[in-house]
Amino acid sequence: MLKIKLKDNSIIEVEKGTPIIEVAKKISEGLARNTTCGEVNGEIKDLRYELNEDCNLVIHTFNEEDLEGKKAYWHTTSHIMAQAVKRLFPDVKFAIGPSIDNGFYYDFDVEEPFSDEDKEKIEEEMKKIIKEDIKIERFSLPKKEALELMKDQPYKQELIEELPEGEEISFYKQGDFTDLCAGPHLVSTGKVKAVKILSSSGAYWKGSEKNKMLQRIYAISFPKASQLQEYLDYLEEVKQRDHRKIGKDLEIFMTHKLVGSGLPMYLPNGATIRRILERYIQDKEIELGYDHVYTPSLANVELYKTSGHWEHYKDDMFPSMKFDNEEMVLRPMNCPHHMLIYKNKMHSYRDLPIRIGELAHDFRYEASGSVCGLERVRQMCQNDAHLFVRPDQIKEEVGRVLNLIKEVYQKDFGFPAESFEYRLSLRDKNDKEKYIDNDEMWETAESQLREILKELKIDFYEAEGEAAFYGPKIDIQIKTALNHDVTIPTCQLDFALPERFELEYIGEDGKAHRPVVIHRAILGSSDRFISFLLEETKGNLPVWIAPTQVKILPITDNQHEYAYKLKEELQHKGIRVQVDDRNEKTGYKIREAQLQKIPYMLVVGAKEVEENAVSVRSREEGDIGKKSVDDFIEEILKKIEEKR
Repeated sequence: MLKIKLKDNSIIEVEKGTPIIEVAKKISEGLARNTTCGEVNGEIKDLRYELNEDCNLVIHTFNEEDLEGKKAYWHTTSHIMAQAVKRLFPDVKFAIGPSIDNGFYYDFDVEEPFSDEDKEKIEEEMKKIIKEDIKIERFSLPKKEALELMKDQPYKQELIEELPEGEEISFYKQGDFTDLCAGPHLVSTGKVKAVKILSSSGAYWKGSEKNKMLQRIYAISFPKASQLQEYLDYLEEVKQRDHRKIGKDLEIFMTHKLVGSGLPMYLPNGATIRRILERYIQDKEIELGYDHVYTPSLANVELYKTSGHWEHYKDDMFPSMKFDNEEMVLRPMNCPHHMLIYKNKMHSYRDLPIRIGELAHDFRYEASGSVCGLERVRQMCQNDAHLFVRPDQIKEEVGRVLNLIKEVYQKDFGFPAESFEYRLSLRDKNDKEKYIDNDEMWETAESQLREILKELKIDFYEAEGEAAFYGPKIDIQIKTALNHDVTIPTCQLDFALPERFELEYIGEDGKAHRPVVIHRAILGSSDRFISFLLEETKGNLPVWIAPTQVKILPITDNQHEYAYKLKEELQHKGIRVQVDDRNEKTGYKIREAQLQKIPYMLVVGAKEVEENAVSVRSREEGDIGKKSVDDFIEEILKKIEEKR
């Protein structure tokens, strides 16, 4: 008998040679019905895998937290899709069909791209195969026999040829369909319940444009039809929140191939949003004693060799450019420039902390396939700052940074506290080459941030491998409306750059000492923050940020003079306002203003002119009713000031 240790640390005894699926049955029939694969001593195994020694066993099922369990389920469904395609297109050549984080895909070599009608037929055929409940069997072959079995499938043959001699070559068979595959898979096609083909696209074999273009079909499956519907509803929500769609609809930004990938251009509405945000954060920083600077976006390569970026960050930088006797490069971040600004003159211990802030343009080389709207760009405007502090000031200054983050995100932008998590990002001790080599510095910096979080009574978790190359950091993880975790504000502790740039201050003892640098970003990059804000609000921006806060809608031409006089009055109060004087019905103008996400619409007719009033409509509340002009101005200015 074998002793099998389960996830809850309980021990179960089974006979030698017992398959994982039988272990699941021994625990409970319900578990066996939902089991998708097993994990033996940390290695994912097929349900048919036989246990021959004492081991640790985790039984995976399809649930929200179990990605491995879902991947086995989706991998099985990819084979069902391949079998359906084979039935409908007998001459198809198969490439690969892996599971991904949300569903799966399969790449096919067919004469013509799949039409919408083709995909509907494939989905129906998949449902038939599921209903047939075909048993799925695993077997292995030597290399020569494997090549013979796949003689009509050139892509499979290529994959087999690449396998080292002696390695097990496994296949999975379900009825009339057999595929080269390492697994794992479910025991029959009937275990899959609900399927949906999502999209299709072209994809090069092995991702190389030198190879043939194949046809890729993306799909997903679930154990329950209700789960599939929830996912489809989620996809629709994603579509409605996509900042690229919102950005186009609201004329916030645009891209053009003549400008280049990852280089968005802000239209007037977007420029207004960005200007308001940047002024807002700079004013916050000025109140807290920051001094702002401007530094060039280009620097000598030697600057980044001194800072360590050239050694640790070169692959993310644009290629250098040679000018006369200098080698220059577009900067990826501005901390080296700020080190030199600090070093520009001698400082006393009384001068510290010195807080240097900048809205700086940085450049990072992103592959063209990874750029995305405003979220991932090649040129960004960073809300960056560096705090030069004495060691005894670290705790207070880090606390001030964390308080500023709370004030910005929770008070001014209204994000709930429960959507925030604090992550202490540490270096990966097993991959030290990625980081500046100084064990003592790392231990000191990591322990200091850990103690600060504890002293401030902030709940946090630790994550190895997430530190910057020069030091650990506190990342604030925000749970978005789409249930994603994003990192925008950060606070980093750095003992390394002050050492590399030989920064000093004269202490109370009259001797030279090294300052410590706190790197911090509140909004992160303006670009990414705007993309985040658009998706969180669906474009319904708070009134203080909205590019147009008020739209005046005169009912007839007779109210045009009053409308423009009203516009001038609101503009003098700092309110962003437009007049829609087109010869259209008022209902049409209101609907269009709603689509443009305008916070307030002021309808003016003969009575409003006579009474020096406006009929107010709110984006959220609808018809509010008639108000005097003075009352409306007072109310909207209060909302803007209070950042409601």
